[in-house]
Amino acid sequence: MTYPACPRCGSEFTYHDGVQLICPECAHEWQEGEAAAEESLVVKDANGTPLADGDTVVLIKDLKVKGSSMVIKQGTKVKGIRLQEGDHDIACKIDGSAMNLKSEFVKKA
Repeated sequence: MTYPACPRCGSEFTYHDGVQLICPECAHEWQEGEAAAEESLVVKDANGTPLADGDTVVLIKDLKVKGSSMVIKQGTKVKGIRLQEGDHDIACKIDGSAMNLKSEFVKKA
């Protein structure tokens, strides 16, 4: 019986351990349906360009920070983004503070 390759490292040597699949090379454990769910997350910027973890983006409009009087200015460059599920689908750090952004307000740099 063949099992799907590891979604983290791509190893072909995965095996089934009763309830989950396991990769012996990177020790990643996942449920059989999880790999498809992780791959289906597609986040696009304001121009329709697909984004990936680690990309650099630029804000296309001034954004007010909720619960603060701070405003993040248009043109601010944000490095090393992380994609996540939800309404605010980009996690990042701006000026040392953790922020969540909507992809509709950024473009890929």
